[in-house]
Amino acid sequence: MGEKQCTIGREVSNSGISLHFGQEVKVTFKPAPPNFGIRFVRLDLPERIEIPALIDYVVQPKDVSRRTTLRKDGAEVETVEHLLAAARALGIDNLLVELDSFEPPELDGSSYPFVQSFQKAGIVEQDAPRKYYVLKEPVHLQDGDGVQITALPHDGFRISFTIQYDHPVIGTEFASYEITPENFINEIMKSKTFALMRDIEPLKQMGLIKGGSLSNAIVIGDDSVVNEDDLPYENNSFVRHKILDLVGDLTLLGNPLKAHVIATRSGHANHTRFTEVLKKALEEQTRQPVMDIRQIEKIMPHRYPFLLVDRIVEMSTDRVVGIKNVTINEPFFNGHFPGQPVMPGVLIIEAMGQAGGVLFLNRFPEPEKHLVYFTKFDNVKFRKPVVPGDQLRLELELVKLRRRVCVMEAKAYVEDALVAEATLSSMVMDRN
Repeated sequence: MGEKQCTIGREVSNSGISLHFGQEVKVTFKPAPPNFGIRFVRLDLPERIEIPALIDYVVQPKDVSRRTTLRKDGAEVETVEHLLAAARALGIDNLLVELDSFEPPELDGSSYPFVQSFQKAGIVEQDAPRKYYVLKEPVHLQDGDGVQITALPHDGFRISFTIQYDHPVIGTEFASYEITPENFINEIMKSKTFALMRDIEPLKQMGLIKGGSLSNAIVIGDDSVVNEDDLPYENNSFVRHKILDLVGDLTLLGNPLKAHVIATRSGHANHTRFTEVLKKALEEQTRQPVMDIRQIEKIMPHRYPFLLVDRIVEMSTDRVVGIKNVTINEPFFNGHFPGQPVMPGVLIIEAMGQAGGVLFLNRFPEPEKHLVYFTKFDNVKFRKPVVPGDQLRLELELVKLRRRVCVMEAKAYVEDALVAEATLSSMVMDRN
């Protein structure tokens, strides 16, 4: 992708049957101005509502989540991931998508027809700089059933994906690609939606896959692929489609991403949850810290491995917010616990105390000449384990102050989940 935003050169359309609801649908793609993003409009509704392709508008369907769904003001579009993947991979930033139903046509079950349409319309540069999300620190999501997604800093956009199915035809597949227009066109775009034969009847009973057929999905029987001749690649066709889906779901960040995303056993619900976590982390990383690590070291006596605050992102006279990035390289993970690493609770309390110490010391004219000591912990509660890849957000409120003694209410979060809390009492003494 270049440094300028792009849109398509002219209007172009696709028509066909939608996958889950089996309706004849026409989708029309139109050029859009700079900073417009990608937006959907339902032409079959009385009111024209533009639904942005952003994570803020994602909803989870009531039935099993095998698609990505967006909703705004009662208007909804479903199964948008294949066309979003094509747009993102080709570097299309701004696009208006009009359709006369709530689900785009499935076409052949891949991104290939959408890529063809965008290429036919032409992709044109616009007079506006492209805005990237550049990941600076790792972000991790761990879910049930072995699902893990991690994003690492990377000067490009790469996806590495592992799938593991308890099925002899699929088994374990792995693939890793730098997501460029060339790689997407040559290695990913033709990979099709796939389904296990044993899952088809339950999905039909839920009212889904009404438009599914051997022409738009790969169907896998007990010991073979029913339509094997339709497999687009000689190997790893199934994991390639998972990469395609993830490209589409990550498009919901709004801006193109520079990172290496590593996923294991994940699906649409995990992808959208991770996209939400990732966007919050990216926005947090772009905020200018009130104090960086060098400034913290000037007033705090702690040093590695006991300096447990990486930066201060917010500070007022009675409130402070600090950040601690927890990585597998932390020395305490060697013994707590090998094979099942968990950050010791006392060190979470210590991290909260250090963030509070920064706030307390900054009330003195020369903070570097003083030290903060804990005098008491009250109401300590540990609510969730903290593991490698987590980012601790340490929030402390000053509730009582008397000369050199203070009391703070401390809370530690990972994402929006409260992981620990305590009431910390401290006192300041001269460093000498």
